[in-house]
Amino acid sequence: MSARIDFEEEVVRLTARESDVLRLLATGCTYALAADKLGVSPHTITSHVKNAYRKLGVHSGAAAVMRAVELKLLGEFL
Repeated sequence: MSARIDFEEEVVRLTARESDVLRLLATGCTYALAADKLGVSPHTITSHVKNAYRKLGVHSGAAAVMRAVELKLLGEFL
């Protein structure tokens, strides 16, 4: 007899702005360019990126974008 344990999949929710920032970074924008396009400071972009990394459980931009796409958090971006 084996025990079966079902784990619920963790729900990850990015804010609209975090998603916007990841989309821009995925297209090759630098933090400065993303900041300019969104009308915020590069420091604000850094904050959004750090929050997205934490929520996605990653430590790099490429991993963040890949995980967000995998979880379908960037819409029909890629």
